[in-house]
Amino acid sequence: MKKLIAMMMVAALCLSMLGGIAAAEGEVFVSWYTYGDVYLSSVRTAMNAAMDEKGLSYVDKDSNANQQTQTDDINTALVTGASAIVINMVESGAIGTAETLMNAVAAQDVPVVFFNRAVSTDNEEAAALFKGYEKSAFVGTDFMQAGKMQGDMIGEYVLEHYDEIDLNGDGVISYVMFKGDEANQEAIYRTQYGVENADAILTAAGKPALSFYDESNTNKYLVDMNGTWSNTASFDYMQTILAQYNEANGNMVELVICNNDDMALGAVNALQNAGYNLPGGEDCTVIPVFGVDATDAAKELIANKQMTGSIKQDAEGMADAVATITANLVAGKDKFEGLNENYEIVDGWTVNIPYAIYTGE
Repeated sequence: MKKLIAMMMVAALCLSMLGGIAAAEGEVFVSWYTYGDVYLSSVRTAMNAAMDEKGLSYVDKDSNANQQTQTDDINTALVTGASAIVINMVESGAIGTAETLMNAVAAQDVPVVFFNRAVSTDNEEAAALFKGYEKSAFVGTDFMQAGKMQGDMIGEYVLEHYDEIDLNGDGVISYVMFKGDEANQEAIYRTQYGVENADAILTAAGKPALSFYDESNTNKYLVDMNGTWSNTASFDYMQTILAQYNEANGNMVELVICNNDDMALGAVNALQNAGYNLPGGEDCTVIPVFGVDATDAAKELIANKQMTGSIKQDAEGMADAVATITANLVAGKDKFEGLNENYEIVDGWTVNIPYAIYTGE
């Protein structure tokens, strides 16, 4: 153990010499999956303000979507004396990685709060590890709720506007689904329920289920291969799709479903390049585009009738919960003391921040 600590101290010194960011003694170390995520940028702004308000000294660090970078940063922060570790996991759903980080933090008896990106506690060993360490918590959302709410919103909208959405008049709505990350639990459930719940509403009303535009694609989605939920991925996919699937060929994609608003933005930009979804929605065909997060960019697109709806993921609420729990743990208080009563506490470890439908109305 002494040899390991010595090695970690050398790593911390090297990081300092290279101009890296490490937590000073007594600081809260906040490790972010990536600064490039639009929704997380809004969480970071809100969390900084919430931690300032609670008098916490903290340092933020970008992991650049690299799990090894994140793991090394956290080990360094433990050596330099961080008062607490706050983790936005890079490899969401990778239970082994989460266990490694939890064991490292617990070994130093340091408080830890995971947030936003899922930590699996599905097996007994993992549940015992995470829920058994009293100085820990997870702040996130109900994995299934966003997908179900998005699917309900889509189903109701399509049912109400069926004839105008059905551009080729074949009685079936053709859609594309953009998935943010293959392994992320939120992405998995949003991809599943965004379609399933919509189909349930349509079929109950006597309409056909949605039809994925490409019959050869058995997955029924297109995924960001980098796992970064990016508008670049959705833009490139949509540009390629429109070259073959368009009104002239009678097979136009008539509905776009996205796991998050940044991918929705990329899809809208590609549609605009093809003459669709122009600002104001006048004198052009508008293809319904749905996302998740209700980011400022998405709200503007919805207001301009270039995007149809989103599911609000409460950045301020998530930031408030993380800051509140962290401050409580650092002060040795009950970790859930003073939490907003609208937040759902589950199993003594998880805090769920509720979603809400956003259509700009």
